[in-house]
Amino acid sequence: MTEILLSLRGLVVGLRHGHDVSPIVRGVNLDVAPGERVGVVGESGSGKTLTMLSVLRLLPSPPLEILDGEILFAGENLASASERRLREVRGAEIAMVYQDPMTSLNPLLHVGYQVAEALKAHGASTIQARETTRDALRQVGLSDPERVERSYPHELSGGMIQRVMIAMALAASPRLLIADEPTTALDVTIQQQILDLVLDIQTTTSMAVLWVTHDLGVVARLVDRVVVMYAGRVVEDAPTRELFRHPSHPYTAALLASLPGTQHSHRSLLHQIGGNPPDPTRLDGGCPFRPRCPFAIDQCAHEEPPLLPRGESRAACWREPDSWLP
Repeated sequence: MTEILLSLRGLVVGLRHGHDVSPIVRGVNLDVAPGERVGVVGESGSGKTLTMLSVLRLLPSPPLEILDGEILFAGENLASASERRLREVRGAEIAMVYQDPMTSLNPLLHVGYQVAEALKAHGASTIQARETTRDALRQVGLSDPERVERSYPHELSGGMIQRVMIAMALAASPRLLIADEPTTALDVTIQQQILDLVLDIQTTTSMAVLWVTHDLGVVARLVDRVVVMYAGRVVEDAPTRELFRHPSHPYTAALLASLPGTQHSHRSLLHQIGGNPPDPTRLDGGCPFRPRCPFAIDQCAHEEPPLLPRGESRAACWREPDSWLP
């Protein structure tokens, strides 16, 4: 893809302890084209959410800060943009939906007021904001938008609140939607409805989507390309179909092996990845996955691999997949 909407180049995020700063997101490179759906996966603590918060400069600072790298959105470097410019971008050009819908809205304000407030922050009049709010609530499948507008958050279910949050994110027609595990707190049926909703809206509007999740089932259905993160960096970047057919990093292969199979007649124990994810502030050098990797070689202990080409994919592994896949 020659045209890129969002491009992270060498993004480094650090955690400050007094005068010391420890990198916890380490040199992330990530591209999203207009209209593309990209999934970001990895275990908790791999740096997924911090990377996404960095895009809109929403990191809690202190103790977190962007130490290095570029955040290019439509060619503009948001890493050096003014706060005034960031307020123009947030919500209008890049919108974000967070993982816990129950804590995302002000419990003391009507839902409609909060959606309209976001629109008025980007120049909409009161009348325009009210009309757009109802249209947005209708677009996300809320059959009685007038009642939802008048409701307080505690009067709505978790699934309805998440639809409200998606409506708020989409109301200003952003070019990029960042969804940070938005279905985690919802039951399976509601999760499926939210996934269908986002897919339908993305198909209709052609906006780009960055979907952050630990659920590979969601990834298989929703996105075109997958970025796998481990210990604060990207370890694999691959088209979705290629990743599921031929993973190019042992960590990706281990994640896929932990998925339940489709055969129920002979149930067996699920595969587990041995050990624990490392603390990205206390890495010993070499490949961070080496202590948990059954295919590690001597070079892995001394030198961390860059992202290397593996056919249609790129992977941070010194070994070719043919040398460790069965």
